[in-house]
Amino acid sequence: MVQAAASGMGATAESVRQRIISMVERGALKPGDRLGAERDLAEHLGVSRSTLRQALASLEGSGVVRRVPGRSGGIFVAPGKVDRDLSRIVGVPTLLRDQGFTAGSRVVSVAVMVAGAEAADALGIDPDDFVVDLVRIRLADGSPISLEHARFPADLVPGLPERDLSGSIYELIDEAYGLRPDTATETMEVVGAAPLEASILGIEAGSPLLSITRTTHDAAGRAFEFSRDLFRSDRTRISVRVQGAPKSESARLRGRRVELVPPPD
Repeated sequence: MVQAAASGMGATAESVRQRIISMVERGALKPGDRLGAERDLAEHLGVSRSTLRQALASLEGSGVVRRVPGRSGGIFVAPGKVDRDLSRIVGVPTLLRDQGFTAGSRVVSVAVMVAGAEAADALGIDPDDFVVDLVRIRLADGSPISLEHARFPADLVPGLPERDLSGSIYELIDEAYGLRPDTATETMEVVGAAPLEASILGIEAGSPLLSITRTTHDAAGRAFEFSRDLFRSDRTRISVRVQGAPKSESARLRGRRVELVPPPD
């Protein structure tokens, strides 16, 4: 519970907002901590409920806190955001571990099927060629963070469906098949969560998701992965490291391309 401030009376919504943010940043309030019911919280902070509501509305809008309805509900510090660094080609487990989260996965489905037009175009194969189709839920500290749908040319990863797919797929295919990511092209856009996606990720239908479509190549230039990941936008932050102008055209073209696509009207 947030402790009362001796100088709480007369506080503005902005000062209350900054005070709660400061407590989160220095660790006095941790992800998942309960701030308390609105009435109790206003009393402890020494502010009016209308002032508190303004501060909480701003904090909720920026993802710092979340409201949970019901008898056992209240106002909670929101889970920490995952920094999705588009400058690195790493699997989600590595990404999470590097940021102090406990990574986990649930396999929704895995099957061998024909590629179809979209995956075939991305992977440089025929639409009738077979791919391993893998759908997984990725977890951060036990909570769903993303829904992953990846396809791999079946002839490059024989027997993949029979392997343990609960960990890093990049580490697995590197060890088992000698396929290591070298370059990737990613397209990112904001989409609304379909009802099934929302149910899987524990959010409201229509909530914004970060959709990242990726085609990954090895050092020999072979496309070995085509995937589309749906990340919860309230749990994810996107970052990209950039450099100054390269000295050559080949350097300019080497590496990863990130394309930002605006949401549809």
